[in-house]
Amino acid sequence: MPRRFMKGAALIAPLPAALITSGDIEGEKAVMTAAWTGMVNTRPPIAYVSVRPERQSYGVIDRGGEFVINLTTDKMARVTDFCGMRSGNKLDKFAKCGFSLIPSESVKCPTLSDCPLSLECKVRDKIPLGSHTMFIADVTAVSVDEEYINAEGKIDLKRAGLMAYSHGEYFALGKKIGDFGFSVRKGRKKH
Repeated sequence: MPRRFMKGAALIAPLPAALITSGDIEGEKAVMTAAWTGMVNTRPPIAYVSVRPERQSYGVIDRGGEFVINLTTDKMARVTDFCGMRSGNKLDKFAKCGFSLIPSESVKCPTLSDCPLSLECKVRDKIPLGSHTMFIADVTAVSVDEEYINAEGKIDLKRAGLMAYSHGEYFALGKKIGDFGFSVRKGRKKH
């Protein structure tokens, strides 16, 4: 099949549609939507978020050195999009969206209890890259809604309706097509 070649672009998808909280639950705080976020290392667990310097969250993360990656669900599509379209410099997005804030365990930033899973992060490095600056951070704690912990004590987010972002569109994740290592396990039907 023929392929069309184009100049380099940011086209890896899907990405998480995450709500990034920063600041202090009692003081200055910010919330923004980010798709430029993810994991960069397993041991130790290290994550990143890339933020435009003109965003309110940039200054809050830069000053505080902490943030929380809150994974969103399909039911949160409207508030997730809103937090990416409106500036916290002009309104209180926490109040406008009706978010429920809870204290985090290892950082001062608020965690959104509306989200099924949250990763608390402490910045270890900051890399200016052009349009965005990448904050690389140690994941110091994870909180998960007890509804998504199965009988064996493992995190089970299949029912959460996690949301993803792809080229300007939001999608609900859902259909399981395998699990890690299924292609090499013996005695199992291959897909």
